[in-house]
Amino acid sequence: MRDPAFWWRKAGLRAALLSPLAAGYGAIAARRMARAGERVGIPLLCVGNFTLGGAGKTPTAMLLAKLLAEAGEKVFCLSRGYGGSAAGPKLVDAHTDTAASVGDEALLLARAAPTIIARNRVEGAALARAKGAAAVVMDDGLQNGSIAKTFTLAVIDGRRGVGNGKVFPAGPLRAPLKTQFARSNALLVVGEDVGAREVVAAAQACGLPVLHGKLVPDAAAVTALKSRKVLAFAGIGDPDKFFATVESSGIAIAARKAFPDHHRYTAEEAAELVMDAEHEALTLLTTEKDHARMTGDPALSALYARAQVLPVTMVVDEIYDLRKLAAAALRP
Repeated sequence: MRDPAFWWRKAGLRAALLSPLAAGYGAIAARRMARAGERVGIPLLCVGNFTLGGAGKTPTAMLLAKLLAEAGEKVFCLSRGYGGSAAGPKLVDAHTDTAASVGDEALLLARAAPTIIARNRVEGAALARAKGAAAVVMDDGLQNGSIAKTFTLAVIDGRRGVGNGKVFPAGPLRAPLKTQFARSNALLVVGEDVGAREVVAAAQACGLPVLHGKLVPDAAAVTALKSRKVLAFAGIGDPDKFFATVESSGIAIAARKAFPDHHRYTAEEAAELVMDAEHEALTLLTTEKDHARMTGDPALSALYARAQVLPVTMVVDEIYDLRKLAAAALRP
């Protein structure tokens, strides 16, 4: 299921009609976030976002893990394992585990650092500590009050911001914005902040440091794809963001197909994508998450083999400031 379009426009009738449900949802979310949370005995740095849908959390978590590793810390990543069947806690094996078992995000995180998946985040952090972790980077979980965080970096998409500013289901917010600001230590705006200026101003008014980042495509992949026309497809929180990244890299999109976040492709969908690309002489192009989701599924083997991937890396303008914030979190 895709995000409702009205979430990303000025609040109107539909948001107003859903406001009673939103008030109840927001109150419950705020109450859960107000819990002190269980301490896990080692620094826990959380990368979260204010809204439902994609913002760039996983690439940011990978960057943060890399910074800590470069500083000499033995860092583990922690993921809920969304979309996977395993409840955990479990150490991810990037070579043998599949997205159907541990989720697509965990497979990507495991490329950056040893990664634990766990529905129960406290148990997951405990396993990481038992395996020698000196610090944990948790991908998502800003709204999870069960576990105490040493540092929380909130990530928002600069183009979409927080949409109509309403709480689910009237809008995309996971909890009231003021509550989420109170549980955050810094804000990272990804891309041009054309849709996030009010949020940035509010964050600065709360005293939060504001950082700016962008997703930078792999240069070698871009060079290889620039001479081709592509059929771009994605099942992520914001497929349009992926399509915009492709086009801004100078790659010509002849056709595009968007699927819901964490979409599990069927054999019929895979066959249709392959046939459409062959019929129009197009190169299939997708995200790392989508490609990871196809691993281990024989019904998707043809799509997995044919689809090219455009890897992206999070680049933060104020990287020195982020290093300082991370270092301070390790020594509270």
